[in-house]
Amino acid sequence: MNDSSKKITGSEALMNALVAEGVDTIFGYPGGAIMPVYDKLYDYSDRLHHILVRHEQGAIHAAQGYARAQKGKPGVVLVTSGPGATNVITGITDAMMDSTPLVIIAGQVAASALGTDAFQETDLLGLTMAITKWNYQIRRPEDVEWAVARAFYIASTGRPGPVVLDFTKNAQVGLTESHFERCLSIDSYNPNPVPREQSIEEAVKLINAARKPFVVYGHGIELSGAEKELAAFLDKGGIPAGSTLLGLSALPSDNKHYKGMLGMHGNVAPNLMTNACDLLIAVGMRFDDRVTGTVSTYARQAKVIHIDIDTAEIGKIIPVNVGIWGDAKHVLQELIDRMAPASHDEWEASFDNADQVEYDKVIKPETEPGEGYLRMGEVVAAVAKVSGGSAAVITDVGQNQMMAARYSRFNQTDSLITSGGLGTMGFGLPAAVGYKVAQPDRQVCLFVGDGGLQMTMQELGTIMQEKLGVKIVLMNNNWLGNVRQWQEMFFDARYSQTRMLNPDYMAIAGAYGIKSRIVESREDLLPAVQEMLSDDKPYLLEVHVEEEELVMPMVPPGKGIDEIMLNGNEWYENGK
Repeated sequence: MNDSSKKITGSEALMNALVAEGVDTIFGYPGGAIMPVYDKLYDYSDRLHHILVRHEQGAIHAAQGYARAQKGKPGVVLVTSGPGATNVITGITDAMMDSTPLVIIAGQVAASALGTDAFQETDLLGLTMAITKWNYQIRRPEDVEWAVARAFYIASTGRPGPVVLDFTKNAQVGLTESHFERCLSIDSYNPNPVPREQSIEEAVKLINAARKPFVVYGHGIELSGAEKELAAFLDKGGIPAGSTLLGLSALPSDNKHYKGMLGMHGNVAPNLMTNACDLLIAVGMRFDDRVTGTVSTYARQAKVIHIDIDTAEIGKIIPVNVGIWGDAKHVLQELIDRMAPASHDEWEASFDNADQVEYDKVIKPETEPGEGYLRMGEVVAAVAKVSGGSAAVITDVGQNQMMAARYSRFNQTDSLITSGGLGTMGFGLPAAVGYKVAQPDRQVCLFVGDGGLQMTMQELGTIMQEKLGVKIVLMNNNWLGNVRQWQEMFFDARYSQTRMLNPDYMAIAGAYGIKSRIVESREDLLPAVQEMLSDDKPYLLEVHVEEEELVMPMVPPGKGIDEIMLNGNEWYENGK
């Protein structure tokens, strides 16, 4: 505890509290209502590195990338009131859906002016109530340190998420004494639930009795640091597993029990296994509709165990036989200690044919050099080959996202950063900025489409100013590709407002001092990727890919998770 009785401003109290919470990086953009804080930040430049983004949306997505790279350390965002605050709303929603810990500090008009429609006044508490774990308006300087301590505790514990502090101008300039104490608990908030003994025992009985068990796991594995426990659980039980989009990289791609990604554009075998297993063990995932397909036909043949830190998720969508409210790392270890060793080789091997069919019909044509235009899968596979699966893969949203998820390879955790629940185009570039700030020695590769890049392209300026060696792989097909795919498949090829007239990306990259190269031929792809990854400077690789490419396999809307299209005309049926 700091017992100093020296009076300081609320702005300085904020700086002290951030330093005490271990903050070293802030992503932000100054403005009138937050100017006293920025003035005090000037005195803390040796302790707090401020990243000046080019738009507030860039700030919050960068903070998301930073937080995802830091394993539980919240990203911090600092913006002004009014438009500065409203520009982070999308990112707050994104962080809430994907359980990313953030602390957003926004300027606000003086408390005396609240409710008067003063210049740049916005009801930020009302706007963010449904999309934050907690929000609070700081109206007095003496409340600053208390609010900051509480914000960091709530954002980073239990199921992580965003917290908003609305910081009135009078609280920024008013005087207070500094007595900072970290928050260690809050009445009625239980971020570390102890699993019920009965639930653990019931789960163990089901696991030991299962003949065809299957694990589906999500982002909760990485959030809880349960990667080793997951691998040990699968090894001891001889259990195959499939990952959600956000769970990718929690297991190495070459793990013998890993069967691939689940969901709409997931791999054939794990989707089939979902509806063929006799026990479904869900860990740290929330049964998103892109994973389940039609809920009425999802895993109806199986008993279900659901492990989650958020009790509200258990049984919310899929009925469960055993729900275990607890941290995945702790629960998995409890199960490992009590379950019997087992193997289910015949069950796992029964889906080898599905893997082969997917390889022959989808993966080989997509990733191996062939005729015609370059394909997105080829591009992703080339990057994975040159990087050796060691790069952090950041994606935007759309076809580029699904191709990067399907064909990247991972040999370490926290290596796939993407916008899952909200599907936010424009997420990728600033998220790559944040990840690279957090992990400057790691190779960071962004896969992005021409539509998503243009949504936050101004953050090339942040890359330039911070000298960040982000590698940008632009897969340019001159379309809003994912929407175009749906228009082709489900709207009679009526391509309404999806064709794009694109700028000269090389000229734009050059204006920001970023080296760039265009690839149009197959023989130039691998040398270009090697050149891109050969040094630590930023690089934009624009690859012209087939315009009418489809991301396959696909579980169409309204279909069960085992009703899988292999291409535009062919369905997976009876092992064929």
